[in-house]
Amino acid sequence: MAHPDACLLDAYDTIVHTDFSAHRNELPKLAGISADAMFREFRRLAPALSVGEISIAEAYAEILQACGVEPRPELVRAMTDKSRELLLLSGRLYDDVLPFLRTLKSRGIKIAIVSNCDENTRDLLVELGVAALADALALSNEVGAAKPAPQIYQYALDELGVGPGAALFADNNATYCAGAAALGIRAVQIVRGAWVEGGADVPTGPVVIRSLKEFEAMF
Repeated sequence: MAHPDACLLDAYDTIVHTDFSAHRNELPKLAGISADAMFREFRRLAPALSVGEISIAEAYAEILQACGVEPRPELVRAMTDKSRELLLLSGRLYDDVLPFLRTLKSRGIKIAIVSNCDENTRDLLVELGVAALADALALSNEVGAAKPAPQIYQYALDELGVGPGAALFADNNATYCAGAAALGIRAVQIVRGAWVEGGADVPTGPVVIRSLKEFEAMF
């Protein structure tokens, strides 16, 4: 099997771990609504957010309206700013991420981050130093398609200038690995720590790794 020329990497729970407890505590208080009501509405809007059909500001305006609160521009702006601030404060890289990315760069392997996300993720990847080491960011809210749809993987391949057979992909979600494999990309599932039975990160992929050091050995 030929050595791959490109690496496609998921973001959340693959290279980035986040603690959303501050979001659950601070944003509902700021809005004056219950956390349950807010996140029920947020889950409803998440698919549209993830493909850029609505912005975070538009989502918060809809959430406030649905929860019986007037979506005053200053409140919407405050919630939008706070959600970005909290993500940047809570987002952390796993210890093996930067060494892995630097090793691949030194060997001339092209890198794309492929993430289902909203508009704050680009800022997070810049803040964490990932964007500077990646050749492309294939972010679902910018691409207009989310994993496991083939368009987002194809966008990453096109940005890197490689075909599917020249790339390796790692994601914690087995369904998203299957989406890449359906396009002809070799995919591995990365499982960090323990998993929840029935969760998306249960190790069900044909190839399962525990760290990016294991992934590095495949290049």
